[in-house]
Amino acid sequence: MSGRRATGEMDLELEGATGSAPSLAGPTGCLYLVGTPIGNLEDITLRALRILREADQIAAEDTRHTQKLLQHYEISRPLVSYHEHNEMTRAPELLIALEQGAKIALVSDAGMPLVSDPGYRLVTLCLRHQIPVVPVPGPSALLAALSASGLPNEEFLFVGFLPQRSGERRRALERLRIEDRTIIFYEAPHRIAECVADAQEILGDRPACLAREVTKLHEEFRRGKLSVIASSLEERPARGEITLLIGAVDPGEAGAHVDSAQSLSDRVEELMRQAKMDRKDALKLAAKERGLTRRAAYDRILEERN
Repeated sequence: MSGRRATGEMDLELEGATGSAPSLAGPTGCLYLVGTPIGNLEDITLRALRILREADQIAAEDTRHTQKLLQHYEISRPLVSYHEHNEMTRAPELLIALEQGAKIALVSDAGMPLVSDPGYRLVTLCLRHQIPVVPVPGPSALLAALSASGLPNEEFLFVGFLPQRSGERRRALERLRIEDRTIIFYEAPHRIAECVADAQEILGDRPACLAREVTKLHEEFRRGKLSVIASSLEERPARGEITLLIGAVDPGEAGAHVDSAQSLSDRVEELMRQAKMDRKDALKLAAKERGLTRRAAYDRILEERN
């Protein structure tokens, strides 16, 4: 972002603090990535409301969904659809408007645009054509769920949605066996039970949290081992928007779910075949599963071959 644009943004913030409604008019267009509520309509910033009121256009993942938000705050601005099925053609159209000086706000159905939502193509086009891109932070389901999960949060890995097909999902989970940070997934309600079962089988019975309908009327957190969450899903299937968080395996249980009868070299070959890993990563994961250094694992494989 140019120094001129950054200064302009600072001026807008200072003017906004006095209660005035500064104009977005300027010599060049600008794309604003506006965070919107993930449930509760009160979870939106004053800055986000100002940007939405003054934008020339609002590009929305679902215009009907966004219209409800705009009506709640009595905002009337032109809406245009921008979603995964039309972004190939819509992104260039929006770019032309931006090059002509338009101020466009991009919103998703919930949370920050581009986080498991469309928008990346438009952002890269803007950067390539030197159009300013300004984030307007807002709610995030993954951060809200993490903060209340009770799981370690110093470091975490956000995976987004796992593959829908069972085989591909299991291969993706295999590649996460070595992960000792809190892992965060988004998942659909009709797949969550199968996802939890696969995670328990492949990653072990780790501590976890299932966050459902965060910030909404029926907000719920289910905490416990994956086995406990799996049982709860059998009794009460989960509905709505779901975030699944999985913590690191307990030190005392590390390796408990590993087949001790399987040779290390066979496990490496299995990981290469099932999880589509290269030999180096497969060896690293197999060594971690057995509590070995990579060098010790390499030496053991040589012994197995002799």
